[in-house]
Amino acid sequence: MTAPEDAIRARRRLTNKLIAAGEASRLRPFFMADARLITGDGGLILGADAIVEAFAAQFREPGFVAYVRTPRTVEPDAAGERAAETGLWTGGGMSGAYMAAWRKVTGQWAIESELYVTLAHS
Repeated sequence: MTAPEDAIRARRRLTNKLIAAGEASRLRPFFMADARLITGDGGLILGADAIVEAFAAQFREPGFVAYVRTPRTVEPDAAGERAAETGLWTGGGMSGAYMAAWRKVTGQWAIESELYVTLAHS
């Protein structure tokens, strides 16, 4: 069985690849239906469908530059059902920190919430 830390890091790598490829619809399984995302500028996006649509809108923008999330830590709970991921993100001339809460549902890790903080513009 794959350790939670390894499974989550692998899923994060895959989401980075899907973002780089501009494949918004393929991101849907990575989010809980009621997921919440706070954007780097403090905006709130509620629900997996709205999150995927926000990605799709970004991908349609001329000159979109993919961003990458790089985990620093992944800490599962004792039961192995929830985990906290922290790391750094960069892309489009900006960078910052992020935190993601993951939950294991039917054997697969999905994001229940993410918080991004923009710390630098270049």
